[in-house]
Amino acid sequence: MYRVKKTVSVSAAHSLAFKASGTAEPMHGHNWKITVHCCGDALDEDGLLVDFLQIEKFLRDKLDHRNLNEVLPCNPSTENLARWICEHVDKCFRVDVEEYEGAEASYEKP
Repeated sequence: MYRVKKTVSVSAAHSLAFKASGTAEPMHGHNWKITVHCCGDALDEDGLLVDFLQIEKFLRDKLDHRNLNEVLPCNPSTENLARWICEHVDKCFRVDVEEYEGAEASYEKP
């Protein structure tokens, strides 16, 4: 089994709605640090499990300098962002997202 990880930083904004309390956080931005973990049994003809540049391109194209409320189909919490990325990157089994130092969420496929 091969395992690789790629870390990318993006700048993006979001606002959050908290249904349980009926409150919300206004639009604000972060410099997100995203680590994508991939695994698989076989390498491609170039000896790669995944192309790091393709992962970086996907994250930058979809998230960098974007409003995450317009990207994610759900409340763009750090947890939901981690899951959304994991579901959209080939061979990804885990994503760690750091919103800012000391505030991080992870999603791992069951």
